[in-house]
Amino acid sequence: MNKILKLILLVVLIFTFQSNSFSKESFFNEAIKLYEKEKYEDARFLFERNIVFNPKDANSYLYLAKIYNHEEDQRKEEYNLETTLLIDPQNEEAILMLMKIALEKSNYDKVKELSETFVQVCKSLCDENNEILESLKNLEPSNES
Repeated sequence: MNKILKLILLVVLIFTFQSNSFSKESFFNEAIKLYEKEKYEDARFLFERNIVFNPKDANSYLYLAKIYNHEEDQRKEEYNLETTLLIDPQNEEAILMLMKIALEKSNYDKVKELSETFVQVCKSLCDENNEILESLKNLEPSNES
């Protein structure tokens, strides 16, 4: 009798863990679908819910930053980008988005610093860095004496 109860408990635990892992993936996947349909509020809710189950999911933070970019909430966008980079320091999309924010804020030193990091990690968005650096040259005050 004791063995049967242990076996039943084991089966219940296995199903619980499997359904929990499936729900984590479904939150993120469903959130992506909603984001692509431009249903940002619903997508934000699911990305945040995914973070509750998986707090080290850099992609959820990145998409939250994209949502806040659409909503023009730069403070929250920047927070989520920095969190993305804490988890995944080589996330080129997050670095690029932070570079654009720093450029808007006229924080040229941060743009240069992020650019140096970006050059080391870029794989697919390398041309974007050159455009930002070119615009930085045009905006940065010249040190003529």
